[in-house]
Amino acid sequence: MFKVAFQGERGAYSEAAAIAFFKDPIQTVPYPTFHEALESTEAARSDYTVLPVENSLEGSVGESYDLLLTTKLHVTGEIYHRIRHCLIGFDSLDKIDTVYSHPQALGQCRRFIQAHHLKAIPTYDTAGSVKILLELKKDNIVCIASRRAAEIYKVPIIKEGIEDNSNNYTRFLVLSNAKQDRTTKDKTSIIFSIKHVPGALYSILEKFHVNKINLTKIESRPTRATPWEYNFYVDFEGSQSDKNIQDALEKIKPNTLFLKILGSYPRAEIG
Repeated sequence: MFKVAFQGERGAYSEAAAIAFFKDPIQTVPYPTFHEALESTEAARSDYTVLPVENSLEGSVGESYDLLLTTKLHVTGEIYHRIRHCLIGFDSLDKIDTVYSHPQALGQCRRFIQAHHLKAIPTYDTAGSVKILLELKKDNIVCIASRRAAEIYKVPIIKEGIEDNSNNYTRFLVLSNAKQDRTTKDKTSIIFSIKHVPGALYSILEKFHVNKINLTKIESRPTRATPWEYNFYVDFEGSQSDKNIQDALEKIKPNTLFLKILGSYPRAEIG
């Protein structure tokens, strides 16, 4: 049975994504931070780590993208997991004034929080906010987490589906020490930084165009070393073992300061 690491407490959305991705029985292992989850897999204490990287409402998870830069692991899969938030607590909606949850969850429920004039307090995890609720033992507070978290910790659900938009998905990457075998519907993720010269980014994107490679995502993140310089995270269709992709990667190397291939893996569908 595989051990799969995730950040958070039992009932976290990352754990639910891991269960949905692997389908077969797995042993999920919670860790306090993303770094510790990844480290456990690097040290072979777990077989995989499931890492949230972006949400359809709130955008990218910056810490996750920064960790992808330094981890030794390979991306071997992805899943788009539907996020349905519940307001969880012991009192009625008209008697509460404070809500706890992870910053991403608070952002995804912003309209509901504002409409009910709730004070939002960020926590380390959605499921962890349910544990905080139990520890504080105050009737005026609630938290936002999953139905599964409410069931695990036996706390009532006041209202379900409070996210701003029902089309709320988080994309998770699955990482391991071993590379994924090639499939017929692969996606590849890379990171690179560019020389600070005119046209550097254009020259790289042009190589993808010439080699008929379809880019599905491009995002910049500030480097930690130099102010106002950026790393670029790019996803594209195809496998790093495809000839046209190998050719494009070789051609862009001279225009990069560094290039890291995160992995090739089967593309996931939303739904």
